[in-house]
Amino acid sequence: MKYSFPVMNRLFRFYYEGFSNMSSWGRKVWIIIIIKLFIMFAILKIFFFQDFLKKKYDNDKQRSEYVLDQLINSSDDHD
Repeated sequence: MKYSFPVMNRLFRFYYEGFSNMSSWGRKVWIIIIIKLFIMFAILKIFFFQDFLKKKYDNDKQRSEYVLDQLINSSDDHD
């Protein structure tokens, strides 16, 4: 079986046709879902999940040593 469209093109057309034939209720639900995802990943990350390693350590080597140390010490505490 030979496909005339690449996989990405077929995927795009599948979703495009599905969303274009969707009812107004379905579109409202998807808008709510997209807004909630934006709030979860963008807004909450900024205020609650700040990059503590970047503030505390200057380079990647120091950050990786800290993470490795935490992993090793954490496994020793739980045995």
